[in-house]
Amino acid sequence: MKGHGTQFSSKMEEAVAALLTHRNQEEAARAVGISVATLLRWQKVPEFDVAYREARRLAFRQSVARLQQASSAAVTTLLKIMVDPDAPHSTRVRAADRVGPFSQGHRDRRYRGTRVGTGT
Repeated sequence: MKGHGTQFSSKMEEAVAALLTHRNQEEAARAVGISVATLLRWQKVPEFDVAYREARRLAFRQSVARLQQASSAAVTTLLKIMVDPDAPHSTRVRAADRVGPFSQGHRDRRYRGTRVGTGT
């Protein structure tokens, strides 16, 4: 069969998606209706590997974007708790403790790569 093993089939596309959405290779293979041995063999095919890596990269970027969007709401919530006079003191202190790393991380990134004392 000409090209056997190199054509990227719809089953392979399903397998890429299943690898991203299932806990392990066994569950991914079962979801697609293939054996684990077939999935392992496909993972050695360069085209499959490229597609899987790209899909993982995109999924990771989407996750980071969602976390960045949610961080604004998280900070707002922490700030509200921090200044709420009705909140228990320990809760307010804990909220303030959590806000610190947000601002510290931003400052560290802004000054990363500069030398201390020179401003360069």
